[in-house]
Amino acid sequence: MQGLQQLVAFAETAKRGSFAAAARELGSAPSTLAKAVARLEDSLGVKLFHRTTRQVNLTADGERLFARCQRVLSEVEDLHAEASGTRARPSGLLRVDLPIVYGRVVLLPVLGQLVQRHPELKLDVRLHDSYTDLIRDGIDLAVRVGPLADSQLVARRFAQQQMVLCASPEYLRRHGTPERIDQLHEHAAVVHRMPSSGRLRPWRLTPRGQTIEIEPASRVQISDGEGMAQAALQGLGLTQLPDYMVAQALGEGRLVEVLPTARPPADPISVVVPRSRHLPARVRVAVDALVTLGRAQGDESLRAPSSRRA
Repeated sequence: MQGLQQLVAFAETAKRGSFAAAARELGSAPSTLAKAVARLEDSLGVKLFHRTTRQVNLTADGERLFARCQRVLSEVEDLHAEASGTRARPSGLLRVDLPIVYGRVVLLPVLGQLVQRHPELKLDVRLHDSYTDLIRDGIDLAVRVGPLADSQLVARRFAQQQMVLCASPEYLRRHGTPERIDQLHEHAAVVHRMPSSGRLRPWRLTPRGQTIEIEPASRVQISDGEGMAQAALQGLGLTQLPDYMVAQALGEGRLVEVLPTARPPADPISVVVPRSRHLPARVRVAVDALVTLGRAQGDESLRAPSSRRA
């Protein structure tokens, strides 16, 4: 068991980036964790951390061990829950990684209801649009939009995102409504500047069944989808946004869809979890809740979902 305790000390320190933060999480003393990690390094004959006075960073050997021990510790946790008879009851801390707007608007209400139904369940939600390493950061599940590359994750599609090109009625009255794609260059555009790369996201459209990308002449560049919607509502130009962000404004007539017959194919929305033989109850009920959400939204492709590698 001493070796297991050393792995726990190492893994928590790797996740938190310091012995002090890991000690607060584990209810221990920083010196106790530092000694446990030092003993682990001695027993393995490798250096696991680069240490400074304020933080620690994984070495190459530490990175490899961390990836492996995360899976081992997850298995141990599941075995303990199963042996104690609590595996079937959702409990503990559910760590979730969600896209900012879709997570806040669509998913948080679902997860909130989940916590209300299961009093022993706790929720830790991280909202951002960049991809995180689930295993390294100790994330139980993440929701990702778009095609998924092969990895050591298991994915289950539960919904889809449709991109909609739209503008305010006022803008269209002043500048006219484009009826062909080649007329778009005559219009002002509100475009998305991707925070991770700084690049401008092109518009995707599918005229006559062939998807193309257009880089419009941007009048306004914004790194936040809700800000883009607000700019479009103010009449600053055409913009392309996910349907869930503009559905209410479209329904109320405050925005109007442009070139609806050239909508691009919908992007899949998937829940991904680390690959494991035993899925903890807290994760299982969350995945089931998201799949139920997708069915309620009428995505017929979800009638017989199956797990696949992400």
